[in-house]
Amino acid sequence: MLIRTKVNGEWREADVWAGSSLLYLLREEMQLPGSKNACEQGECGSCSVWLDGELVCSCLVLAAQAQEREVRTVEGLADHDELHPVQEAFLEAGAVQCGFCTPGLIVAVTDLLEHDPSPAEPVVREALSGNLCRCTGYAKILDAVSLAAARMREGKA
Repeated sequence: MLIRTKVNGEWREADVWAGSSLLYLLREEMQLPGSKNACEQGECGSCSVWLDGELVCSCLVLAAQAQEREVRTVEGLADHDELHPVQEAFLEAGAVQCGFCTPGLIVAVTDLLEHDPSPAEPVVREALSGNLCRCTGYAKILDAVSLAAARMREGKA
């Protein structure tokens, strides 16, 4: 089945099996490995992307559901060589260890801060509750969220 979708601002096409997931389409057919294949059950958040602006687990979405729709991935956050403020904050706060969960967390944090530029810690914890990390213990991730939020507010001022 031929799928045509706008990925990170660019229209792309791929021929995939009708039962393929959006995650498979992105990673294997479009060579965008940022979204990770971990649980395949929508439980870990490692494959998070936006579909028409809504945060989704790409392992649970059929590739066919992206037909003529817009997908934004972690690769679409950086502006050429300039990292997105959330990406920078994760690096500076030391919130990256093995890196497997990092793309999904960055997407979730970006989504949160786009909707709430000054989230309280309980709101942050709730927004990240669908993302599992086995390395960091989350303290550095929470630090990164605070740093990114402050920088993004400064940038808009």
